[in-house]
Amino acid sequence: MKKTLFIKNAVILTVTGTILRFLGIIFKVWLAGSIGSEGIGLYHIVFSLYTLASTFASSGITIAVTRLCADEQAIGNKKGIILIIRKATIIALSVAIFTFIFLIFGADFISSKLLSDSRAAMSICVFAFSLPFMAVSSVVKGYFASRRKVWANSTAVLIEQIVRIVFCIIFIKKLSVFGVAGAVAGVMAGDTLAEIVSCCYIYIMYTMDIKRVISENADNSFRRYAQLLRIAVPITFSRYAVSLLRTAENIVVPKSLTKAGGDYSAALSIFGALKGMALPVLFFPSSLLNAFSSLLIPEMSEALVRNKPQIIRGSVSKTLKTTWLMGVIFACIFFFCGEKIGVFIYSDSDSGYLIHILAPLVPLMYLDSISDGILKGLDKQLFTFRTSVIDSALRVLLILVFVPRYSIDGFIVIMFASNIFTSFMNVGKVLSITEIKPKLFTTVLLPILSAAGITMLFCSLFSFISSTLIYILAVSVFSVLLYGGFVVCFGIWEQ
Repeated sequence: MKKTLFIKNAVILTVTGTILRFLGIIFKVWLAGSIGSEGIGLYHIVFSLYTLASTFASSGITIAVTRLCADEQAIGNKKGIILIIRKATIIALSVAIFTFIFLIFGADFISSKLLSDSRAAMSICVFAFSLPFMAVSSVVKGYFASRRKVWANSTAVLIEQIVRIVFCIIFIKKLSVFGVAGAVAGVMAGDTLAEIVSCCYIYIMYTMDIKRVISENADNSFRRYAQLLRIAVPITFSRYAVSLLRTAENIVVPKSLTKAGGDYSAALSIFGALKGMALPVLFFPSSLLNAFSSLLIPEMSEALVRNKPQIIRGSVSKTLKTTWLMGVIFACIFFFCGEKIGVFIYSDSDSGYLIHILAPLVPLMYLDSISDGILKGLDKQLFTFRTSVIDSALRVLLILVFVPRYSIDGFIVIMFASNIFTSFMNVGKVLSITEIKPKLFTTVLLPILSAAGITMLFCSLFSFISSTLIYILAVSVFSVLLYGGFVVCFGIWEQ
């Protein structure tokens, strides 16, 4: 029954994630056409601050609530669950309101002095209003994750995305009279309204679902504050430090590109093509992996509490293999078809080149993401905190040194070094904890060779197709099918 529920939840999250990413890609195409690559670049500078502020709003509380509520549910303590939700909400809302006040009164200073672009001030004031609602949502989403009821979180995110797209389009048209600054503020206004609607929906779902929780215990211990903070604080500081450093990165990259030659608008356009166009495409196939990552946290936490290392080892082994095998085939597709994909989706050769050149990072990015979720489920959030902070600090330092000299090529090399470092650290830690020993040839090298050969074969066979869309679909579908058959027939996934 539990395995069936896990699969059902994975399917729900995969389908939802795929729809969300598909809608996101369509919206990004429309957005790029509406505000241009310079607008996309400014949006990502603002969005990096939005991510930093949302770290305060959520306070790393989602994972803490998921793990603690899963523990309480295992012993049938309904009062304990309610107590956790109340205390977590107080923590998250307190920090969110403080951050809201700071942003409202400091918008001009932050935009002109820290972001070095006064056009961001309007957007900062707009997205600040979303933070209290985001705080409440983060708590309730942790509760539903612990209950293994992913449909609630999935529908909330789906509603949020639809509202975001619809109202972003409306607000951009209304505010574009104020130029790029107004257009970006329109995007943030859509984001804010979407957060409010999503929060209201998921809180209503919580009030209905908590009534169904069966109570078999009545532990009202107030130690939960300490437990919440013990889990949430390292994750919060990790995300805060990383968000702060990524914000710094998003500020210094356009400046460093300007020093390499060219004006600020051109540098912002290149940066927008990389962060706003190429990376969303590269992460598009990872919906299934995101589903597994979010589902693994309560499963790992429960297995850890029950002292069942064999369950942890088996789940982690299958998850890492699936991630690697999936990442390899999509890396090959992006590498050989990347330029066509970029031109077809965005009508932009720069984004196509970036998709092509960054394609080898896909398996590493996927592995890093899934390993981070596994480590948090195994109570190793301090390790991920240290790794993330070291990586982000090194990225900023290397950008300041090499990007002014080598322009965008220097930044690409830094991205390769960064992803190799983080994936090596996180995956290595997971393998060390679980004592899994992957086979170098059959698990690592053979999938790479077979995926590359299969993709090259279909690229050659379908070269006569004149339609770019049909060519991309034909190569992708046939490559995935043949590669999947190869993996199954040779038992690579089982080894």
